[in-house]
Amino acid sequence: MFSKVIDIVGVYELKLSKSNSIPYNAVKPHQVEALTKAKHEGLFHKISDALPIFGGNKHMRFTAKKPFDCMFLHCPAYVAICFYQPRKKKEIYLIDIDRFIETRDHDTRKSLTKELADKISTYCLNLN
Repeated sequence: MFSKVIDIVGVYELKLSKSNSIPYNAVKPHQVEALTKAKHEGLFHKISDALPIFGGNKHMRFTAKKPFDCMFLHCPAYVAICFYQPRKKKEIYLIDIDRFIETRDHDTRKSLTKELADKISTYCLNLN
């Protein structure tokens, strides 16, 4: 669903919460590091030559065609969080990585609430 609504240049770490909060540690240290690097220094990434994909038949295995070999990204970076509740409107909060780190490091809670995400997000995308 995210790929159908996103038109903002950047790199994203996608998170889904089925409650009104998400632990800050759901965004792993290596993900924070890569997002920060992409935003401030640039990040090089080589796409693996063989990406196994499994089709409808579990015995059928094939390799997806990759769009290109590698990329160097120097662009905005976001933690994208969807607080999912059945039969409610679906929104994704795009939080700049620097703002996410600052909030995480100064929050007295161990988790980010939906209300705080709404306040600190750069963008809010409606998925409905």
